[in-house]
Amino acid sequence: MRKTIILAVLAAFVGAASLVAQSGLDQALETAGLLSGTFHGNTPGNELRLDLRPIQTDPEHPSDLFLEVTGKYQGDNVRRQGVLRFATQGKSVYVGYVPHFDPTITSLSADATRFSDAEAGAACGFTLARRGDGYAGETSGASCAFALRSNIQKWSIEIEPGTIRLRDVRTGETLRFRRDGT
Repeated sequence: MRKTIILAVLAAFVGAASLVAQSGLDQALETAGLLSGTFHGNTPGNELRLDLRPIQTDPEHPSDLFLEVTGKYQGDNVRRQGVLRFATQGKSVYVGYVPHFDPTITSLSADATRFSDAEAGAACGFTLARRGDGYAGETSGASCAFALRSNIQKWSIEIEPGTIRLRDVRTGETLRFRRDGT
């Protein structure tokens, strides 16, 4: 009888841990789902296109996305690409970004999930917390400037179904994006 009770308690803990792990995975997947797809800039001077496509890096990270940014911003040609990795951290989602500096790499490239030392060293991340129907957060500052190849030090990020808003915290410059079909 005692063994049965101990096994039942252990099974309950394993089941509860599985539910907690699944809910964490669901939160990372939900965040990646809000970002998946093609978004177009819809603010003046913002002719950028964001393509965020699922990419299989390894079985433990089913929510990874390959990001390609192309187009023009205030008349300048822009091309950036890299991988976004999502991981649940308590009630928040950590988003890691590893850039690809080689413009020929795409989500279909054999090297899409391989990074040079310079690319890995430029990686940065930020945390998004649940807000309304989506998530919001800020980059940590200078740590993302090299990865984004930008002199903007700190961005605020808001993600809601069908929209993304990026804002330079210092100047207030805002970039808005809308998902195709919304």
